[in-house]
Amino acid sequence: MNKKIFFRLDWLSILLYLLLVSFGLVNIYSSGFSNTTILFWDPDYLVGKQFWIFIACLMILPLILAVKSNFFEHLTYVFYGISILSLLGLFIFGQTISGATSWYSLGSFSLQPSEFAKITTVMVVALNLSSFQNDLKKNTHLLKIISLVSLPMLLIILQPDAGSALVFTGIFFVLIREGLNLKFLFLAIGLLLIFFLTLLFSPLNLSLVMGFIFLIIYNLIKRRYPKTKKNPFILTLIIGIVFSYSVSLIFNTVFEQRHRDRFNIILGLETDSRGIGYNINQSKIAIGSGGFSGKGFLNGSQTKGNFVPEQETDYIFSIVGEEWGFLGSVTLILLFVILIFRIIYKAERHTSTYARVFSYSFASMLFVHFFVNIGMTLGLVPTVGIPLPFISYGGSNLLAFSLMLFIYLSFDANRLDY
Repeated sequence: MNKKIFFRLDWLSILLYLLLVSFGLVNIYSSGFSNTTILFWDPDYLVGKQFWIFIACLMILPLILAVKSNFFEHLTYVFYGISILSLLGLFIFGQTISGATSWYSLGSFSLQPSEFAKITTVMVVALNLSSFQNDLKKNTHLLKIISLVSLPMLLIILQPDAGSALVFTGIFFVLIREGLNLKFLFLAIGLLLIFFLTLLFSPLNLSLVMGFIFLIIYNLIKRRYPKTKKNPFILTLIIGIVFSYSVSLIFNTVFEQRHRDRFNIILGLETDSRGIGYNINQSKIAIGSGGFSGKGFLNGSQTKGNFVPEQETDYIFSIVGEEWGFLGSVTLILLFVILIFRIIYKAERHTSTYARVFSYSFASMLFVHFFVNIGMTLGLVPTVGIPLPFISYGGSNLLAFSLMLFIYLSFDANRLDY
């Protein structure tokens, strides 16, 4: 590794990464502890597998720093094509776990291609935004970006794995940063609101309410700006009404029954603390029992009694809340927030569009994972099976997010030469 690059490295991000992964290993160890001493490096246990994948990640870092930054740009479509083929291959050679055919079985290890598709999709979006010179006002350019992002999302939804597909929506925030008209942001927020409202009320009632609201808004704006045209309002209203009537199809096709049940519980349409709502209920009990400073390492009664299902993956934050308490939980959240803002700060300093978009996309995906996962454990958002990066057990997720971090570090270290 070049000495200049060594001194240019973002050591704060590296430190945050090491702290997060180390804390993750500690909590994975706790999740599998049962009064028997386990060695951190024993591959027969989950913590051992995660430990060796972490070591492999550290060995990959110098290799990524050794290659030129434009290496990734030149091979973007090759990597993207490989990831699409790997997703297609799951329908023939994939292993089904928990109802989703999302893994390739490799002996005692499993590989989840959707995790690596996140990296290649970010790369192909960055490459296209570079070639468009940030011109997202042209419909053909925007349509191409949407198509490139939608293809892996569709293949992941068909597995079915709606949670992993959801993460790709983080790229939308990057498009806004790169010049996408803000009306698309408002449209997306509006459609999301309509989605949840349609689950609570009938499409007909919601359509009538939307029509009344749009009529009031149009008249108010028309009084202030007499030349305002009504066609955009009518088109937006039609889109909202059509989407409202499509929600039922989307809800029943894209999401599995377990996901639909969890949506219903979050929205208060169902009450079930022992059935499908058991995970969320036990997670909240575990986090709440931790108090201010926690019960202490290995002393979590809820987690040690295995009352919280999937506590080493999707619900690992429940271990943090119970054993490390409010202090530990807030510290973990702060580490993530600092890392995300650090990546954004560094991204803004890039003169290369490719490097900037990649870095922003990495921060956005990290945020979606972080926000949804912790929201799940607190019962604020439906459980859709999204791990907490660097913390949850999962070799594919750790490797994928480590690779994204390392590529970001390479771009930042080579920023002056890129």
